[in-house]
Amino acid sequence: MIEQTSLLVPLSEEQSLHLRYIAQTDSKGPAVFFMHGAVENGKIFYTQSNKGLAPFLASQGYRCYVADLRGRGQSLPAISARSEYGQTESILEDIPAMLSYIEQHCGEFPRFWVAHSWGGVLMNSYFARFPSQVKKVDACVYFGSKRSLHNRHISKFFQANLIWYGLAPLYAKKHGYLPSKALKWGSDDETKKSHRQGMEWAKRKPWIDSDDGFDYAATLKNMHLPATLHIAGVKDKALAQPIDIKKFMEESGQGVQQLKLYGRKHGHQHDYGHIDMLTHKHAVHDQFKDLLDWFARHDRH
Repeated sequence: MIEQTSLLVPLSEEQSLHLRYIAQTDSKGPAVFFMHGAVENGKIFYTQSNKGLAPFLASQGYRCYVADLRGRGQSLPAISARSEYGQTESILEDIPAMLSYIEQHCGEFPRFWVAHSWGGVLMNSYFARFPSQVKKVDACVYFGSKRSLHNRHISKFFQANLIWYGLAPLYAKKHGYLPSKALKWGSDDETKKSHRQGMEWAKRKPWIDSDDGFDYAATLKNMHLPATLHIAGVKDKALAQPIDIKKFMEESGQGVQQLKLYGRKHGHQHDYGHIDMLTHKHAVHDQFKDLLDWFARHDRH
């Protein structure tokens, strides 16, 4: 029987981070850490009725910990005009706090990591900041993760150039944060700082932290990150085309990396896009199956 529990990770007197723990009763399987992307929360990986990638992995014996970054999902308090944190805090504070909590909760550091979209950038940024942790992770699988947009598809100019670079800063200035949920641009809101920092990197600016000048690209250049499978959907034209993912792979060190494209012409059951690569009913037979194989192949225990 698969059970879901909400865990609250204390971050400060004012703030706590939410982790959704999804596992079979009394499971002792490997721990998996999940990270969502921008204007999102952890619900991209599960439903309360046990659909989605995390419940699927739980059914295979894994213990799943799905993150909600600060202010997102069920983390408290929700993002508002008073929220001054950004992705630097996600990398330096949120992710370390959650990993520490997971280690205490299940007795081991999560050996398998899964990300969607911008979550992969945050995970690799974490590896750059905390290189001693890399050896604790056996494998990663990133769904539609890219840092900078290099494709020139018309939908990219609409979703990125017009909305993300053009309108979003105006809304963020007006409200003090980006009300993406109300605008129907995503499933959750984004802080003003987080949007600004993400926008700079997506515009093909150097992979450097705007807070302290830390150079992620230079740090990762000679590092060997955990073996990473990159999943792309044939209908993901705006946000993570193969050219965008390959550029991210080139920036992500010397470790084992593989890119797979999912669609009918590649023998799969559906032409997947940026969101339904995780939510479509056929994903379990396509990319979810390949994820299991990737984890098994690179399991060092």
